[in-house]
Amino acid sequence: MSFKAKSASIVFYVSDIVRTEKFYTETFGLDLTRMEGAEPFWLSGTLEGGPDLVFFEMDGVRGNTPALVFTVDDGGIDDIVAALAEQGVTIVTPVSEAPGGWSADFLDPDGFGLGLWQSGELPRSLK
Repeated sequence: MSFKAKSASIVFYVSDIVRTEKFYTETFGLDLTRMEGAEPFWLSGTLEGGPDLVFFEMDGVRGNTPALVFTVDDGGIDDIVAALAEQGVTIVTPVSEAPGGWSADFLDPDGFGLGLWQSGELPRSLK
């Protein structure tokens, strides 16, 4: 099973979410929304004509963040991750809970980290 990426987010793991919020809103004029589901909160905003930017306060290793995360719009994240594994793709983080849904991380052929995110309102499997 494959999927067609329709949207993506760039996810940043930051050390100080309040400092990050101030920087991106005051320096870049981005409209960021405080979201619930992670402590203390997380930020989300969309660039005009571009991808979503998402910020979580958590430890991040340089090279692992920012990360490109594709949204699964039709459900079936478990099926997609299983198919990736069958194709020999390295799964770094299996499907696990994420704010608002489910996520999984994997590597492309050159070792770049990519991710999937799916709303919790959609079925994890379509089988």
